[in-house]
Parts: sequence; structure tokens; C-alpha cells
Amino acid sequence: MPQKTRTSPPAGNQMLSEQVYTHLRDAIMRGDHAPGDALKPQDLAKEQGVSLAVVREALVRVVGEGLADRLPNRGFAVPAFSDRRWQEIAEARRTIEPLVLRMSVERGDIDWEARVRAAHHRLTRTPAYVAEEGEHYSGAWAEAHRVFHRTLLEGCGNPVLLETFDRMWTASELARRWSAHRNPGRDGVLEHRRLEEAALARDADTAAEVLTQHLTQTAAGLTVRPHHEAADEA
Repeated sequence: MPQKTRTSPPAGNQMLSEQVYTHLRDAIMRGDHAPGDALKPQDLAKEQGVSLAVVREALVRVVGEGLADRLPNRGFAVPAFSDRRWQEIAEARRTIEPLVLRMSVERGDIDWEARVRAAHHRLTRTPAYVAEEGEHYSGAWAEAHRVFHRTLLEGCGNPVLLETFDRMWTASELARRWSAHRNPGRDGVLEHRRLEEAALARDADTAAEVLTQHLTQTAAGLTVRPHHEAADEA
């Protein structure tokens, strides 16, 4: 009896799914969908003019990136501020990244120093907010921010540790945007400058301490009520 071969989804559906995925991911990142909001496949399909199957495929990808939850018998939703995962990711980052930064400071060469300086320069020269991209920070700044933090750690010379950083960074991107929005008075520019200065001064203790404080501030932004919310209730 001849063996049946599995057929791949039509190329057109794959392209549509990619488009819907990109649209949905960007919308969540921009803050178009608030924390805890339901993501209804029927509404998304109607909005995008595509089938439910295409929307569900895109939603599964978004769930895989930690940008949405798949709830038993309740469909899909944007994670909430109070979601425990954000604090678990923050705890993992505070445990691992300062140790990797210590290694990087101790092992990094002159080329690493130059890359750190260049990455910090690009970060400081990139606008954090662009009106057309919504209330959260811009895509260009987000990428410059990621490159700066990763470059700080690249001096460790351990690709396995860097891959771990990459996974944690992607998992925490949404929480990072929410935290910045809820704590607009935070001086991220100063925090990043202190990180650069400590790393290039080869002061591993200070660099690790500053990074730990930096990561703690981000996590705290999701647990402390913003000042404007407290004022509204007063």
C-alpha cells in the first residue's frame, strides 16, 4: 500500500499567516491591545480579511514568543501585568546576566571595548519614542537597546550563555515595554551610561551591581502602580 505524503499548506496561506502574525505582534508591542485583553480569532479574521485558520496559525506563533496566552476554554489573550512569568524571567536574568557580565569584563579584548562604546553611542543617538509607532518605545531604539546589552556580554566568549541571553531577552520584551511606560520618570540614559563606564573601566563588581539594579527596576515597574493611577484614585 503506497504511503501517503503530507502536503504543506498553500504558499498563499503561509504568506497571509506571516502578514497577520507581523501585524498582531506589532500591535501588541505598540500597546494597541492592553494587558489582559482578549484576542478573538473571529474579530481578527474579519479585521484582516483572512480565514480563521490563518489567524489561529498566527496566534500560535505569538503565543510561542510569550506575547499572548492560550487559555483553556477561553481562547487567546494578551498577558496581564500580574502574570507570574515576568517576575520569573526577571529573576532568571538577575541570576545569570550579572555573572556573564563579570566574565565579559574579565575576558573582553580591545575590540570588545570598541563594540561596547559604539553600541552605547548608537543607543544614545536613537530616538526612544516615535509618534507613529504608538506610546511604547520605537522599534529602532528597541534594537539598539538589545544590541547594547548583548554587546556588553559578548566579551564572555561563551556562545551557550549568549544564546541563553537571547532567549530571555525575547521573552521579556513585552514586559520591558510595559515597565518603561508605567515608569516614565526612570533615567534609563543614566543607567546605560553607568553600565558602559563600569564595563570599560574593567570594574566587574560595579558593572554587575549596576546591571542587577537595572534589571530590578524593570521588574519593579510591573508591580508598582504608576503615579498617575494612584493620583486618579486619591
